[in-house]
Amino acid sequence: MSLADARPADLAAPPARQAEARKSRREARTRWWLATPALLTIAALSLLPLCIVILYSVLERDSYGGILWALSGEAWIEVFFQRDIFEGTLAPAGAHLAILWRSIRLALITTGLTLLIGVPTAYFIGTRPAHTRNLWLFAITVPFWTSLLIRIIAIGELIRRDGLVNAALLQMGLIDEPLQMLFTDFAIGLGMTYVYLPLMVLPVYAAVQRLDPRLMEAAYDLYASRARTFWRVILPLIRPGVIAGSLLVFIPSLGDYVTPRVLGGGSNLMIGNLIELQFGQGRNWPLGAALALTLMILIGLALIPCARLLRGKAAPHG
Repeated sequence: MSLADARPADLAAPPARQAEARKSRREARTRWWLATPALLTIAALSLLPLCIVILYSVLERDSYGGILWALSGEAWIEVFFQRDIFEGTLAPAGAHLAILWRSIRLALITTGLTLLIGVPTAYFIGTRPAHTRNLWLFAITVPFWTSLLIRIIAIGELIRRDGLVNAALLQMGLIDEPLQMLFTDFAIGLGMTYVYLPLMVLPVYAAVQRLDPRLMEAAYDLYASRARTFWRVILPLIRPGVIAGSLLVFIPSLGDYVTPRVLGGGSNLMIGNLIELQFGQGRNWPLGAALALTLMILIGLALIPCARLLRGKAAPHG
């Protein structure tokens, strides 16, 4: 490095510090060069497709299902409104809004159910003897060994009108005729809860593993009940795992496509199905792109409170 390239602070520093500064800058440049292939791959596989989707969302739809290279915001209007074909007036797009609300509602229900089941399950596994924990984790991860489609079809076989659940309820005399559970929102919520439950259990289990047992012993010594110990000691300590598990469940369940397709039938669509419909049968690529970006915005809005909770957890107490 020449004197012209050296910083004033480096020239005033001792020779050893100058050499250390030059070495640090060389290492930084080396790290950037080593990271360049990964950055280019991310740009090619993530940023470029995203830019294409953004571009398509502001283009005009052709009458024959193609794309006209003319800027238009009609696709974004169609996400929430529908235009009268005769008068051109706008009215709320009831079908789209209903599908958006169903997607958000089922994603929240799925996250809540996996929380209610997953947190106690993870705490139970994390507090077992060391030689049995792997067996319990093995039982949790076994569903991942089979295809997602097979698992969802299995749930459908259980809750169909002549399935095992209805047969058991009829045998016990709890119902007089089979219940219609398949092709309903209940079936979709049940299927997504079953599919995404391991994604809640594993992060919470990792957080439980880091718990200090002495803290719980101290709470019991101070006459705290088990419930109070859980709410005031255990839950705040495992909060990062709970937040991570909630995100891992909420994000894929919000954009789920396979579960509502199989268990919801053709009338209980979620936003993932609506997006596929626009790119497929509807041949409305601008609207499909706008819906996909709407889904991404919803996910981003869900990340904001979680980031605040994690930042509040990491902030030092004054």
